[in-house]
Amino acid sequence: MPHRYLPDDPLHPEALKAKQRALRDGFSTPLTLRVHRALSWLRRAEDEESDGDVRFILLWIGFNAAYAGDVAHASGPDDRKERDRFLAFFRTLVSFDARHRLYDMVWDRFPQEIRLLLDNRYVFAPFWLHQNGVPGYSNWEGRLAGAREAINKALKAHDTASLLSLLFDRLYVLRNQLVHGGATWNSSTNRDQVRDGAALLGCLLPIFIDLMMDNPEHDWMMPHYPVVD
Repeated sequence: MPHRYLPDDPLHPEALKAKQRALRDGFSTPLTLRVHRALSWLRRAEDEESDGDVRFILLWIGFNAAYAGDVAHASGPDDRKERDRFLAFFRTLVSFDARHRLYDMVWDRFPQEIRLLLDNRYVFAPFWLHQNGVPGYSNWEGRLAGAREAINKALKAHDTASLLSLLFDRLYVLRNQLVHGGATWNSSTNRDQVRDGAALLGCLLPIFIDLMMDNPEHDWMMPHYPVVD
């Protein structure tokens, strides 16, 4: 069974929603939209008990709602820019995390699942680019070895933001496989990735949202598709 926050935990989705209702009058418009949208998807994901694929997708949408910048900063489907946005978002959140909840989740709760995902070629983008005949990626194994070095460096330094960025790089590949029809629903070939990915997102996204609400003074960018009259 995936880890879930209990109803009396302040990170339970309904507890976060109650906190949002109490604090939202002090939020800027960008933060209001980000938190409101992210919570809506998180709460829906909490109701998804049995379908791991659907739960992962719902949680990813919630994450996307939380971190996505404005349209001017999203000029196209450039994976490198997406990774840069991941890292910037995680660095911001880690700087807010005085109680080290992200650190504890990454290093204490999920170290084994994270290591397995980071070492899995099936969620490593260069592997698939090579499989699809894209020039320049025949050295995907060397790239994976280089990624392992970056991972080990982050592990040794306990660099939580960099490790989260590397982790979400892998989860982004899994997201693409599911959303773009590159996987069969409930497939046995990707159950481990989907199970672990959903568990990680389900634990991390509530912390992300909570840290955002605790820091309304930050200059949060307007999210994609703001409300327009």
